[in-house]
Amino acid sequence: MSQILHRTPTEIQKAGWEALKKQLGLPGALRFLLQYDRGEGDYTKLRRKYFRGKTVKNLVNDMRKEKKI
Repeated sequence: MSQILHRTPTEIQKAGWEALKKQLGLPGALRFLLQYDRGEGDYTKLRRKYFRGKTVKNLVNDMRKEKKI
């Protein structure tokens, strides 16, 4: 896993593609990529809206509360 931290984005993409092909075969890997959707909108603006005024501690506490339910 630590090898990934020292790879370039291109190397990571290549390794990911190879892993998909190995696990799913070429047709399955292609089908997976065709299902990939980047979404829409501006994630940064949305994130700022939803997390305005929140600290990491607040978010962790919220997640812990959700986990107990």
